[in-house]
Amino acid sequence: MPNRSSKRRPRDLNQLAASIVADATADEPTEQPATPVKEKDPLAVELGRRGGLKGGKARAAKMTPEQRKEIARVAAAARWKKNDD
Repeated sequence: MPNRSSKRRPRDLNQLAASIVADATADEPTEQPATPVKEKDPLAVELGRRGGLKGGKARAAKMTPEQRKEIARVAAAARWKKNDD
């Protein structure tokens, strides 16, 4: 698919020429200023990483085999349902 600009050009030749001249001679830049990048708190990142590493195993250890089997059955049904659409 072609990359399309969000700004639409006029179809009338005179209006198109006027808009091109206006764009070329504009004093202000039309580009948006870059937004500042927010840095993450290293302590919060570390805490999240620790929880993510042990989350699934800890959850599975607390469940009964029947509960794990039911969750696996629902997940498999959801995967197969996606292919039907």
